[in-house]
Amino acid sequence: MGLAMDPNKAVPLQKRKVKAMEVDIEERPKELVRKPYVLNDLEAEASLPEKKGNTLSRDLIDYVHYMVENNGEDKAMARDEKNYYQDTPKQIRNKINFYRRFYPAEWQTFIESLQKKMEIE
Repeated sequence: MGLAMDPNKAVPLQKRKVKAMEVDIEERPKELVRKPYVLNDLEAEASLPEKKGNTLSRDLIDYVHYMVENNGEDKAMARDEKNYYQDTPKQIRNKINFYRRFYPAEWQTFIESLQKKMEIE
């Protein structure tokens, strides 16, 4: 195989002929389901609503509880000794808001318990 002026002529590609589609030749019979209870269970499981997989870590929840209990919404929480990651006040506020959005019922009970503690003291 030496040099060629036109590679398309030197090594031509064979054109393939497309066969006609055979659509209506044979319809396959439905397969017999041997274990219909398995099929029913799978369909029932697929129809259930999806569980939310978004959760917050237990450490983050404890961190937010500690910061709100000891500092409230004050900027002093940034200088707290438990602020291991040296979060800024805005970062801590964002974590608190994140917790509020994910667990609104728990947040409400937490705030109510804080208010009861304040009334007792």
